[in-house]
Amino acid sequence: MNLSHSAHFLPAGVRTGEVFARRNGQSATALDWLAEEVPVALVFNGISHAVMMATPADLEDFALGFALTEGLLLSQAELRGTEITETQEGIEVHLEVSSACEWRLKERRRTLAGRTGCGLCGTDSLSMVRQPPRSLPAASIHPEAISCAMSALRELQPRQQLTGATHAAALCGPNGAIELVREDVGRHNALDKLIGAALRQGAFSKDHFIAITSRASFEMVQKTARAGVPVLAAVSAPTGMAVDLAVESNMLLIGFARQGGMVAYSFPERLVTKATPPVQRQTAPSQPKSD
Repeated sequence: MNLSHSAHFLPAGVRTGEVFARRNGQSATALDWLAEEVPVALVFNGISHAVMMATPADLEDFALGFALTEGLLLSQAELRGTEITETQEGIEVHLEVSSACEWRLKERRRTLAGRTGCGLCGTDSLSMVRQPPRSLPAASIHPEAISCAMSALRELQPRQQLTGATHAAALCGPNGAIELVREDVGRHNALDKLIGAALRQGAFSKDHFIAITSRASFEMVQKTARAGVPVLAAVSAPTGMAVDLAVESNMLLIGFARQGGMVAYSFPERLVTKATPPVQRQTAPSQPKSD
């Protein structure tokens, strides 16, 4: 393995480590890139609400996106400030929120034992899993726009290219041009980071869609719907519950979006093929700053 980047230029949340590799009958000790994974505690007005395993980057985006997609904040205006503190055990993200949000949190308080493959760990009642779906506006999109975004996204994941251990979520324009990308070891976290970043930058519009490098689970659909985005395209398959929620939310849900193909699991008539959109050449969005 050859390290062409020095540690100084590694993206936040990536480090190097020594490994023993065996390939084609040959063994060697080498340096490799490793994705960082740390406990991140989200603390609302001094109340610890969730501990998630996450990549230690873009944590203000993560906190805002998580709080909104979990229904703790009803709007960005309820967040008054964010402070990040590193401890020996991990990272604490302190959110100063409105009194209404604090009351809401106390009413539905739960403890999440966060894991990268689980988005609902620790929910304290079944009624908290499925919330009333948000009704989204009907949106149509050209299949080529989805293919363009998925193809370009492979080149816009520096952490995944180095480590092979992270997922990405991208905000895409109607012609497939990628406008914003966030990465994390957890697929839910990557989506929360993207939603938080888009809200902080005022980047959302009714014509955007979201592309993800994972399966489309129920919670991925729910988070996308709560962000008000009417189209979700995933590189892998959705679950049955995710499809049901997409239909209830009026969302166009696309799975297996890869190598120019895709499957529409809801509202296939919204894949418009009569005209070809002006697909732009993809360039990398501005690099996210490290927290």
